[in-house]
Amino acid sequence: MKLCIAEKPSVAKDIAEIIGAKTRRDGYYEGNGYAVTWTFGHLCTLKEPHDYKESWKFWRLEDLPIIPPNFGIKVIKDNGVQKQFTTIENLVAQCEEVINCGDAGQEGELIQRWVLLKAKCKVPIKRLWISSLTEEAIREGFDKLKDSTQYDNLYAAGSARAIGDWMLGINATRLFTVKFGRGQSTLSIGRVQTPTLALIVQRQKEIDAFRGEDYWELKTNYRETEFLCQIDRLKTAEKAEKGLEYLKDKEFEVTSFEQKEGKEGNPRLYDLTSLQVESNKKYGYSADETLRHIQSLYEKKIVTYPRVDTTYLSEDLHPKVPGILRQMTYYSRLTESLLTQPIPKLKSVFDDKKVTDHHAIIPTGIVPSGITPDEQKIYDLVARRFIAVFYPECKVSNTTVMGKVGDLQFKATGKQIIEQGWREVYADMKAKKEAEEDKIMPAFTEGEKGPHEPFIHQGKTTPPKYYTEATLLRAMETAGKQVEDEEMRELMKDNGIGRPSTRANIIETLFKRKYIEKKRKNIIATPTGIALIDTIQNELLKSAELTGLWERKLRLIEKGEYQPDVFKQELYQMVRELTDEVIFNTSAQSFNIEAAPAQTAPKRERKPAEKVNLEELDCPKCKSAKIMKGKSAVGCSDFNVCGFKIPFELLGKKLTEAQLIQLITKGKTNQIKGFVIPGSSEPKNGKLILDATWNVGLE
Repeated sequence: MKLCIAEKPSVAKDIAEIIGAKTRRDGYYEGNGYAVTWTFGHLCTLKEPHDYKESWKFWRLEDLPIIPPNFGIKVIKDNGVQKQFTTIENLVAQCEEVINCGDAGQEGELIQRWVLLKAKCKVPIKRLWISSLTEEAIREGFDKLKDSTQYDNLYAAGSARAIGDWMLGINATRLFTVKFGRGQSTLSIGRVQTPTLALIVQRQKEIDAFRGEDYWELKTNYRETEFLCQIDRLKTAEKAEKGLEYLKDKEFEVTSFEQKEGKEGNPRLYDLTSLQVESNKKYGYSADETLRHIQSLYEKKIVTYPRVDTTYLSEDLHPKVPGILRQMTYYSRLTESLLTQPIPKLKSVFDDKKVTDHHAIIPTGIVPSGITPDEQKIYDLVARRFIAVFYPECKVSNTTVMGKVGDLQFKATGKQIIEQGWREVYADMKAKKEAEEDKIMPAFTEGEKGPHEPFIHQGKTTPPKYYTEATLLRAMETAGKQVEDEEMRELMKDNGIGRPSTRANIIETLFKRKYIEKKRKNIIATPTGIALIDTIQNELLKSAELTGLWERKLRLIEKGEYQPDVFKQELYQMVRELTDEVIFNTSAQSFNIEAAPAQTAPKRERKPAEKVNLEELDCPKCKSAKIMKGKSAVGCSDFNVCGFKIPFELLGKKLTEAQLIQLITKGKTNQIKGFVIPGSSEPKNGKLILDATWNVGLE
């Protein structure tokens, strides 16, 4: 018997029907040489602290940091979960082969592997890896089953992430709660949750500190076109009135009229984050709501796998595109022109190098039926985007008109659509504001003159905008950096905070813990959330950029380019340093509380820092030899075998012994000024880092 384990009962039912396991049993299907069972989310979880030591049940500073010698897993205490696990355990003991049919992503891999590990699976394991749940995709997947070992790195990354989150969450939450909470509440801290909250709090403080200023601008209307005076904003109404008087008795003269044709590139296909952003902007759906709707559409076989972070398709999908478009009969008015000619194999759409486990979210071609109005809106976004990427580019005309009144210069700009191109797909959805932007400016002639209607516009400087779920998701994707360009965003995804599939849950967690709240579409940090971030003095816990680098290392583990044990050791070291720093150095400044009572303080004393000698250090690469100095570099004393070295001079900077020690012991220096970068005219500042291959890089 071959045992298939799906991620949920509905998927198990579909698989069982297709492979002929049609007899229903308690907790599984059976037939045609197969048994098909299921999990429903996590059946197993990492053990809790008290599972390792009874004393770790109590929250005491003297026990921190809690670092188990080896991490273990256990079945979740729930009658339904334990019953289903027992069913799987019994089937595993009877089968000759397991086919892992779990969700085809990192979390799905982790869920299944933990269950199989706990069930003591000894038989060979195959992997069903599919991007949609259509019958065709499932049959094709069973014809091309993979060996489970091909996904060992994916499991390793999921395991490292889970252990990292456990380590930081358990220790930091206990540490700050005991040190500063004084029994008022649990101060929940997490690897992704806390930097996300820090982004919101920082924006909140910028808004609260903002003091608006009034300003005045001179404008004029000439031939039904509004022109802005090209001077600095005026600080007083008196100056504006004087300017207005100056303009009143003079003619307006056009000094130049320039039109340039340009193109608006097609939008990209959706990944999960961009879909969540768009649905929040257009329909006000939360990230969690969008994820639920698109997941439901996936389970109804209407769209492909949604928890993805790429906007590209694999090149082997190109021949299938016309068939999908033909099946989208509801959109035949839009697809008709595409199907009269071959679909172009655009590099902006098809690129194997930009696709890892899954491609972008697209329709499967199955006509939607039995879906909710909300699901229909999400499907419509996905369907139109899929059609739009194959349309011609949109051609536009960008117009700039310069004029003058006396000695004052004026300017007006406009954009007109010459050929709709891909915009035609969205013509019936166009908002009133967009329609007004398409209004064509009149043609002007250089040197023409005429009467005009000058006026004063009074305005007020505006504070930074509150985060919405759309802008917060983008900030998480780019580790807090403001990035508008699609190409740059694509490059930065490896360094984002969290994963596309987890960001919605992180935001929901912050809402549930009352750290943030929503007013209309705006996300506001609550006093509790602000107080928590103010309490955390350690920048490591709050840094979006650093969390992004951790996320990148997890992705490198997926690719087999970074060792999970190294990642875990880095986290262990960070947790130890954090614990000592908070216990010995930090005084409470938030939550209107004092430091924890004396009886909860640790009984250990901090040892004075000892001076570190460079040649006493262990080699960070091989860890079996010492560091030694050479003529032009420091390196491993067993260099012929290990190969580790750092030059004394890098990019025009001679490194001090302290900087070399930082680089070797911490993997990174403090900020260094004045690096000379080839091809750059100006010196650069940055930090030297040791990368995953033990080479020195500049950050």
